[in-house]
This record gives sequence, C-alpha cells and structure tokens, in this order.
Amino acid sequence: MGHTAEVFHATTILAVRHRERTVLAGDGQVTLGTTVVKHGARKVRRLYNDSILAGFAGSAADSFALFTRFESKLEQFRGNLERSAVELARDWRTDRILRRLEAMLVVADAKTTFLLSGTGDLIEPDDGIVGVGSGGPFATAAARALVRHSTLDARGVAAEAMAIAAELCIYTNPKLTIEEL
Repeated sequence: MGHTAEVFHATTILAVRHRERTVLAGDGQVTLGTTVVKHGARKVRRLYNDSILAGFAGSAADSFALFTRFESKLEQFRGNLERSAVELARDWRTDRILRRLEAMLVVADAKTTFLLSGTGDLIEPDDGIVGVGSGGPFATAAARALVRHSTLDARGVAAEAMAIAAELCIYTNPKLTIEEL
C-alpha cells in the first residue's frame, strides 16, 4: 500500500427491510485518523424522485465519487435500481480509477436491497438486512435479533440496531440519519 496520508472514514450504514417497509440508516461520525472531525455527516440520501435510498461507508471522497456515479446510472436507466446497480458494479470491476476507490454503497428501493462492494461485487442480502462500515457487523446482528424477537417496525429496528452499534464501535456515533420507503 505504501500510502501514509490519513484517510477520512465515514462509517456505519444499515439497511432493514421488514413488514413491507424499507429503511436505510447511517451514523453521522467522520474520523480523520484517530480524531472525530464531524458528528453530523449525512451518509444516507434519497435519490431519483425519492424512490431510491442510498448510503455509503468508506473513504469520504471515494464515497462521494461513487455516489455521483450511481446517481448518473439511475438517470441513465430511468430509476431502474437493479440495472443501475449492475452497471455500476461492472464499471467498478473494469474501470482502473474506480477500482481504487475505498468505499461501499448500499442502495434500496421499495422491493430490493443491494450492497456494492469495493471489489465490484453486487450482493442482494437474503433477509433484506445488511450493514456496512466498521459498525456494520454489530448493526446487522442487532437488527436480525430485533426482527426475530421484537415487535418493532423497520424504522424502530434500524434505530435500535444503530444505537447498539454506536455503543460498540468507536467509529460510529448515535447521531442518525434515517430514510424510509
């Protein structure tokens, strides 16, 4: 790697599909090395006439580049989430510049959720629950347990799971952005 410059990290994103609702939640913390430089970053957005949710984790600059690229795919394919995600993943695998991006993207519409990884993989989670970033595994585990053993709706599951992740992961804070379809 040989790259010593400090990197901004924007960290935990969680998608929850439960009881006919789709929720994407993101924390607000951005860190530079070992220092928190922002508490209220907005890592989850509504796209394409508010019909698609997208959230990113990873290097902030790389995440924004990927986000912009995904938005242009949505325009190109008239809001078709699957086609846009497939084409972005293909570009990510084949484009020399894109391949160097250190970021992950979670995208969802009312029916489908996809994770686009830094290797150009496109993954659709079996249960509609997926978390990325340093707190992603904590948030995912908590969300799965809450879906199975609570009466919470999708938004409640996402909020509680993110709160649990924030208690465990030093790169995740409890200042959430939550978007729902």
